[in-house]
Amino acid sequence: MLHSANIRRLALVSASASTIAFVMPAQAADDTQRDYLPTSIVITADRESYVADDGSTATKTPTPLIDVPQSVSVITADQIEDQGVTQLNQALRFVPGVSLETGEGHRDEVFIRGQETTADFYLDGLRDDAQYYRSLYNVERIEVLKGANALIFGRGAGGGAINRVSKTARTSGAFVNGAAFVDSFGAFSVAGDVNTPLADNVALRINSTYEEFDSHRDFYEGRFIGFTPTLTLDAGPDTRLVASYSYDDDERVVDRGIPSLNGEPLAGYDKTFFGDPDYNFSDVEVHIARLRVEHDFSSALNFNASLQYADYDKFYANLVPGGGTTATTASISGYDSGTDRQNLIGQMNLIGSFETGGISHTLLVGGEFTTSETDSVRDQARFNNGADSSVTVPLADVIATPAFILVPQRASTSDLNTVSFYVQDQVDFGIVQLIGGVRYDEFRLQSEDLIGGFAGQRKDSRWSPRLGAVVKPMDNFSLYASWSETFLPQSGDQFTVLSTTSANLDPETFENLEAGIKWSIKPELLLTAAVFRLTRDNTQAPDPANPGFVILAGESRVEGFEIGLAGEVVPSLNVSLGYAYLDGKVTQTTSSAVAGTTLQQVPEHHFTAWARYDVTDRLGIGAGLVHQSSQFASMSNNVVLPSYTRVDAAIFFDVTDSIALQLNVENLFDEEYYPSAHGDNNIQPAEPLNASLGARIRF
Repeated sequence: MLHSANIRRLALVSASASTIAFVMPAQAADDTQRDYLPTSIVITADRESYVADDGSTATKTPTPLIDVPQSVSVITADQIEDQGVTQLNQALRFVPGVSLETGEGHRDEVFIRGQETTADFYLDGLRDDAQYYRSLYNVERIEVLKGANALIFGRGAGGGAINRVSKTARTSGAFVNGAAFVDSFGAFSVAGDVNTPLADNVALRINSTYEEFDSHRDFYEGRFIGFTPTLTLDAGPDTRLVASYSYDDDERVVDRGIPSLNGEPLAGYDKTFFGDPDYNFSDVEVHIARLRVEHDFSSALNFNASLQYADYDKFYANLVPGGGTTATTASISGYDSGTDRQNLIGQMNLIGSFETGGISHTLLVGGEFTTSETDSVRDQARFNNGADSSVTVPLADVIATPAFILVPQRASTSDLNTVSFYVQDQVDFGIVQLIGGVRYDEFRLQSEDLIGGFAGQRKDSRWSPRLGAVVKPMDNFSLYASWSETFLPQSGDQFTVLSTTSANLDPETFENLEAGIKWSIKPELLLTAAVFRLTRDNTQAPDPANPGFVILAGESRVEGFEIGLAGEVVPSLNVSLGYAYLDGKVTQTTSSAVAGTTLQQVPEHHFTAWARYDVTDRLGIGAGLVHQSSQFASMSNNVVLPSYTRVDAAIFFDVTDSIALQLNVENLFDEEYYPSAHGDNNIQPAEPLNASLGARIRF
């Protein structure tokens, strides 16, 4: 059923095994350099670390997290390992204020502060915007930056951005790490991580993985292959080069979940596959090559430049459940889609530290360019000899789908070019710090609808400001307030094709107002809290004077509160706790909803918790909890995903100083729940109780 290449599979399994797939659950061997960070937050635990002190992604400057006037949630390497997760979407379930969209069963898609996105994903601060599932085998930590982020990331990032920090080669020593896991459904993974110095100033690191997927859902299966070599060259005391290449190959059944009935997920069919297991299939190959150069001109002036080329080749096909479900029947439609994208991104930053009249400054001046070429096609499934776009089938444990033909539905090509410049100054008056900056983006998009025959183009020139203030009455405590804006052109976040409407409308805009505190209760424990208001306007709305036309009169707003605690509470007990309250409403009627509508998949209450306690030097226990209140599946507000509480557990045992065993249990109390959806009739049932047994080793 899966068109996997057996030779390639065996080769990658062998490669992962040869790099040895077991790792000690201790601190990752490639800790991010922290030479520049002050001691207000210092991670002292040599085993477990759920708190991060590096806030440089949020400013592009060496800034500790406590001095960043913005909410940032970090999932560290130790938390990723302890939870036994291997995919980005699994890890994001434990970030308050972030809810998962089903992503049509073939991609990462999230809501951050109520804003849906498939494109606000980054790798080491560079855009990684194609639609696919991202693995964590080569990732050191995950950073979720909340609120409008245009100055740092450019267009989009209205609700926030998700940045993955890569593992890099280290010249300080050699090591071999790895992990192997198998769960109660038969899914398994093996991963290897080898670092070896090639000379005093050169090191090579290879990360690789092979995973096979399975679950409680009928017919679901798949596999993932990942391979990432990185090379680090210390070309002198002041210059460093890092080169890397990533190859990701993902094949899986596309599972679109179940339909709804009477405003709720259809009961009794949580295992039923509403598709064709011989047709529902996704195949993605991703190549990402990157080069980063860092150079210190002096202790007060440094420069970095990055260049990234990415090639995304993706195809997926699916039959999907639709509306009109009854107690005895369901509606089925379908399509397939192919996308080929090449991105080239260059970024340069100059960072200087100086004083004027006794006032300290950290000045950032930078620029970025991107080019992106995308070709996409889509074919529609037609039933009854091509007469119908959907068909009604009897409900059963195994859905019998009738024959269909495929007819061309959409085809397009697009070229996107952006040029950006930005400047930011962090001014330190002592107790008070100010951060202010602005970014200029020139956005050019050309596209052609190859079936409709419309060739469109648009150009946007936008200024995006950011202003923040931090008050630090003590080194370990800060109060902050911030204001930022960003924009999104009216052509979707993938920019595949323009219509006659989207080619001419001004961009949507996002404004984030936020105030909060950050308190390093002790060096290894950080408390954060924030209140915010995020407003999205210039949204398309029906023109009351001209039916069938749109105007930019729509608006939505999300107001909320977040609190988090991460780090070592008492000796041997590490926690990552978070709570988010979100109130998201359409405040002025849009083309998709009237004023007063609750925003889709935005739970009012979202609580996450993960903790590990080391009972002895060799025995540890872990526990996790995720609670989401009820949420609407779509902007129709017709279908509700019920509230749920999921409890996880884990046991860790170090057999020797090098070998450890790990048991993770997900959904310990076998809760039946529905964590995500794609509209009212693609609702994903969660996995029941599932145990995963793993082994880790480090040499």
